[in-house]
Amino acid sequence: MKHLPRVVLVAALSLASGAGFAQDGAALPMPATGSVQVGFTPWDNVEAMVVDAIGEAQRQVLVQAFSFTSRPIANALIGAKRRGVDVQVLADRTQTFTGEGNRIPDLVAAGIPVMLEVRYASAHNKVMIIDATGRDPAVITGSFNWTRAAQRQNAENVVILRRNRPLAEAYLRNWKRHRADALPYAAAR
Repeated sequence: MKHLPRVVLVAALSLASGAGFAQDGAALPMPATGSVQVGFTPWDNVEAMVVDAIGEAQRQVLVQAFSFTSRPIANALIGAKRRGVDVQVLADRTQTFTGEGNRIPDLVAAGIPVMLEVRYASAHNKVMIIDATGRDPAVITGSFNWTRAAQRQNAENVVILRRNRPLAEAYLRNWKRHRADALPYAAAR
């Protein structure tokens, strides 16, 4: 390793340690592996794509939600919880208590831990991390809110990235960072 340029050495050590960031805090590139599935609403049934991905979860589904009114996605998360999958949700506090038709109370009633993000003006992430440390991790992200309107009325997109463990682990670290600043649903009311 002594013949490697310093920048390459720092990048290699950062990736080896799981940090994923250079000394200046910039995200390092990661390998493009696995598969990519995309969907665009209102033409594609993105809601069904998300439900199917949740159905494939073996161990864990971690959610970040801005707005959450989709009954099929809520039911899929509740179903995953019932079959023994660890399901946890981070949601935007304001949207949770002001949004009409919000499904967050349904998730709480089903025993799914929900934490509300209060640090930001808008916790605008739309992410699901499925089995991040497993053999077949998946990351779901894009502009698609977990809402009925996102499927039927809006022009939205979703990307499902499968079998890329470094990517899933990066999203997992970010999810945990957000959870550390969030309040339990009952305490944030």
